[in-house]
Amino acid sequence: MRYTKDHEWVSLAGTIATVGITNHAQDALGDVVFVELPEAGRDVEEGEACSVVESVKAASDVYSPLTGRVVEANQAIVDEPGLVNQAAESSAWFFKIELADPAAFDALMDAAAYQAFLETL
Repeated sequence: MRYTKDHEWVSLAGTIATVGITNHAQDALGDVVFVELPEAGRDVEEGEACSVVESVKAASDVYSPLTGRVVEANQAIVDEPGLVNQAAESSAWFFKIELADPAAFDALMDAAAYQAFLETL
């Protein structure tokens, strides 16, 4: 798994990246009450806001960590947003993208680098 400074996580299987928000992000948000996801087929650029997550405390954009085309969105978290609080870094993923450049995955932070980044906040 890799991470971004915007608190997204990414896992890679071939050329398909699965994207979600980190435990740190869901903890900071509090109880998630609404999730909006991108449509399959949408082209996204690295750093582009393409999802929204709302909690009782705040609304926050979720950014695409890499460039590619959305191939799937996780309808389960739209139907039951609280899943994000229960399983942020596993089954409550947000969307999957087919990467334009799979090698770009390696430029994201690994777990140790993300942990070090969190300690600076």
